[in-house]
Amino acid sequence: MSFQQITPVSSPSIPFQVAFDRREMAVILSLYGRMVAAGEWRDYGISCLRDMAVFSVFRRTAEFPLYRIEKHPKLRNRQGQYSVVGMDGQILKRGHDLKTVLRVLERKLIRAVD
Repeated sequence: MSFQQITPVSSPSIPFQVAFDRREMAVILSLYGRMVAAGEWRDYGISCLRDMAVFSVFRRTAEFPLYRIEKHPKLRNRQGQYSVVGMDGQILKRGHDLKTVLRVLERKLIRAVD
């Protein structure tokens, strides 16, 4: 009896998982560091899924995320691949440039400092 080994075939058009690259992580972690220093955020989580990557921000460790920064490469040519989603699931900002999309959260930082 012989066994045939099955190897997964990866297609170049369908990535195994979506992730934030180094430049994107630098932008996100810069904002995260400023929000932690302001006392607004305390923890984060990163999920790399097949169709999207998610950076979740928490006020405390064991609760629902305050915000989710999402990357959907399939929406790159439409509404933009980046979005900020609130705790209630409402999309606060969507666009093609990550720094521009994250400005919606920087406004909250300015209010927190004042």
